Amino acid sequence: MADDGSTSETAQIIADIQAIADFKITHVWQKNQGFRAAAIRNRALAGASADYIVFSDGDCLPLPHFVAQHRHLAETGWFLAGNRILMSEALTQSVLANRVPVWTWTALHWLRAAATNQINRFIPLLPLSFASPLRKIPAKRWEGVMTCNLSAWRNDLIKINGFDEAYSGWGLEDSDLVIRLLHAGVYHKSARFAAPVLHLWHRENDRGGLVENRRRLEELLHSERISVDHGVAQYL
Repeated sequence: MADDGSTSETAQIIADIQAIADFKITHVWQKNQGFRAAAIRNRALAGASADYIVFSDGDCLPLPHFVAQHRHLAETGWFLAGNRILMSEALTQSVLANRVPVWTWTALHWLRAAATNQINRFIPLLPLSFASPLRKIPAKRWEGVMTCNLSAWRNDLIKINGFDEAYSGWGLEDSDLVIRLLHAGVYHKSARFAAPVLHLWHRENDRGGLVENRRRLEELLHSERISVDHGVAQYL
């Protein structure tokens, strides 16, 4: 687990889960010095021992078979990008306060939630199977790919030196990673309608650094650059 500056309460929750889980959980933590998602993801990536890495965010709830679907769809030379469903403030508060097991909800539950504006869309929640060639249609598209639902081979991530820690504050460090994967010849395969996540409502992060981050991303788009100066290598 990559933890960007949470309190000791989070560490205790993780310890409690580890005590009953039948798999190992490694808690990688860094001091809270503002939004430093790139750095903590790099630290976690450096410490990971698996060949294949599945990313999600702490404000997301994966639905059943999320990891299994990413594993099933994984293919050499490709990264996977799934979709997210945004939950309303009211539904988020209800889920957190009442421990609503939304992962057990049927299509009818979700249809009702969509009809009452508790979620922003319903269709992506339908488990649809479509052939691998169709999943590769967005092969060179980076737009819309986010690390709340992304997976890739560890060697490919190491090859491009992971996330670029030069990005300051919230925004676009995940787009930067994806563009460099594409530059390196690792292409986009869709995991939509197979591995969705639910995104809990929260107030927007400070976007004060977004203008500079956009400038940095535009510079990358007009280059063929693959690696970065401040990436995962410093932790290996």
